[in-house]
Amino acid sequence: MNLLERTIERTVVAARWLLVVFYIGLGFGLALYAVSFIWKVAHLAGSVLSSSPTEMILSMLGLIDAALVAALLVMVMLSGYETFVSRIENSGEQLSWLGNLDASALKVKLAASIIAVSSIHLLQVFLNVEQYDNAKIFWSVAIHLAFLASALALAVLDRLSKGGREEGP
Repeated sequence: MNLLERTIERTVVAARWLLVVFYIGLGFGLALYAVSFIWKVAHLAGSVLSSSPTEMILSMLGLIDAALVAALLVMVMLSGYETFVSRIENSGEQLSWLGNLDASALKVKLAASIIAVSSIHLLQVFLNVEQYDNAKIFWSVAIHLAFLASALALAVLDRLSKGGREEGP
């Protein structure tokens, strides 16, 4: 191997550290989202006595939706860093699940999380159906079905790439 080729390969491998900027940015976005979540909880607490049961359910679904999105961000940050940049030193915390997430498993878990978020949004639409026209409802269902089909395709491809065998717990 000549010097130029080794230099190019080292440069390409070192470039993976540029991903850290994105993971730090996602962490900052998560902090901002946490502030937004606290604002939603405070607003819900202030209106708890004047809200109808349907409004309370919709508000709670919004909080669940926010929690799922936050978990999705954490999953992308931790597993992406672990997979593409560097191994995370355990430092006393229980992160044993992290070693079980390869890029393929991450895609399937992300798809499942997106489906959960989409399901909550769809449930919010149906609980508040009088505020939506038929076209909005149709497209909400169609997009959700597209997410489901994509996740199913990813899971099938993941299974086929492993030769039909399960790996890990």
